[in-house]
This record gives sequence, C-alpha cells and structure tokens, in this order.
Amino acid sequence: MRYNEKELQALSRQPAEMAAELGMRGPKKGSVLKRRLVKLVVNFLFYFRTDEAEPVGALLLERCRVTREEPGTFSISFVEDPERKYHFECSSEEQCQEWMEALRRASYEFMRRSLIFYRNEIQKVTGKDPLEQFGISEEARFQLSGLQA
Repeated sequence: MRYNEKELQALSRQPAEMAAELGMRGPKKGSVLKRRLVKLVVNFLFYFRTDEAEPVGALLLERCRVTREEPGTFSISFVEDPERKYHFECSSEEQCQEWMEALRRASYEFMRRSLIFYRNEIQKVTGKDPLEQFGISEEARFQLSGLQA
C-alpha cells in the first residue's frame, strides 16, 4: 500500500476512538511482549512507544481478522497472510472485549455494510432513498449487489 508518511503521522495525532496502553507482540518469531500505547483512529491501529509522540507503526484494519486468544488477549491477522499475527494483551477481560468489538467495526467494509443496511431500513420506513438528496444513490459502492457473502 502506498501512503504519505506526513499524512499518516497527522492522522495518528487525531482524536482516537479508543486508546490504551496494551502489551503488544509483533509477528516475528521470538518477538517479546512490549508495552505500547495503542490508538484506534478511523480504520488504522497506531502503536507508539509509551514515551514517544510519533508512532512506531500502524496497521490498516482492512481484510483482517480479530481473534480471541487466551483470556485477556487477542490477535490481529490479515487475509493475505493469516499466519502473521500481532498479539495484544489487555489488563482485563472487559477491556479485551471492548477492543475486539471496536477493531471489528473499524473497517471500511463494515461501515459500508452498515450504511447499506440502514439505508434500506430508512427506505422501508419512509419510502425514500436517504442518499438521493446527496446525488450518490446510484453509486456502485452503495448497492447491495456489490456485497459479497
């Protein structure tokens, strides 16, 4: 994926949907658990050293799977390379559940499916397409036929 480093750094400074200090272990063999400040901003998961303002890295939360591991831990893997997992350790089971739910809702595809669902529900109730007023009701990305099972 191509990205502009300055724009990505600016995005990392935006208000986060969630942020916490978590234990994090990268996908490399022999990687050890390290404390990281983890911030969810839109569909990016940024991670920082606890004493630095610039992110160490970022994960784009598209085509990924969030999986429950041991109690209080979860992992993120990607469809293209499911064996390559990032592991996260939370301070409680409740925190773990909150993070997993937020990460699953963060992808563009989840937001797109939600928009289509609510668009159809509004259309059933009102008889009008709520996207029509914005001139985007015919765009392919907002059509049910574009959904994959």
